[in-house]
Amino acid sequence: MRVGLTGLLLVALVLGGTHAARAQTADEIVDKTIAAIGGREALGKLTSRHTTGKMTVSTPAGDLPGTIEIFNQAPNLTRTLLTIDLSALGAGTMTVDQRFDGTAGSAVDSMQGPRDITGDQLANMKNADFPTPLLRYKEKGMKIALAGKEKVGDKDAYALTITPQAGPSSRLFVDAESYLPVRIVVTLDVPEAGKVEQTSQLSDYRDVDGIKVPFSIRNSSAVQTVVIKVDKVEHNVPIDAALFRKQ
Repeated sequence: MRVGLTGLLLVALVLGGTHAARAQTADEIVDKTIAAIGGREALGKLTSRHTTGKMTVSTPAGDLPGTIEIFNQAPNLTRTLLTIDLSALGAGTMTVDQRFDGTAGSAVDSMQGPRDITGDQLANMKNADFPTPLLRYKEKGMKIALAGKEKVGDKDAYALTITPQAGPSSRLFVDAESYLPVRIVVTLDVPEAGKVEQTSQLSDYRDVDGIKVPFSIRNSSAVQTVVIKVDKVEHNVPIDAALFRKQ
């Protein structure tokens, strides 16, 4: 059977389309991810974010409820306040106040007292630019490589390996259809537990001021699992720089 010219053209178009899809570069995926989140212009206008929500910490004794409050300020200042109800363990309430002022990191735990954040955890904070490290990763000397496609749940995702100038590398998984980040995997050398691989699952994206924000976050490791359900996100709110400094 002879194949007509039209048939040959259709085959060429299909094969050409397949080739184009496979030929995407890491930079192209980064650009599409930035666009999916809200675009460079909109993201560039963000100066701060205030997030509040509820959380559940899974333990061998059962799930422990709590609340979470996060302050972010450009370029990479952050403060996280956790309150966990330990009544199921026969205790009261535990609070954790973790801060990073752009240079130094610290944490105050109501059960274990204050400590300085060092090593991989500190480096990871320095690399976590707000609103996303993808905006200026080349300026900071980061390298991003495409490591193919993998399944995240039942969906295809592009796997990007992110290597900063200093600190641990991470893997970012971007949904192959929406181009929104759906998973982040990083291994940190934690003083209390040694090397710990932490996986963050991001879902339930909602539009806040034209920016896509995940309202469901599941952080899991061999040590524990924490599920966060965001209640409210506010952008460009005034935040006193003193809130990020060590107590």
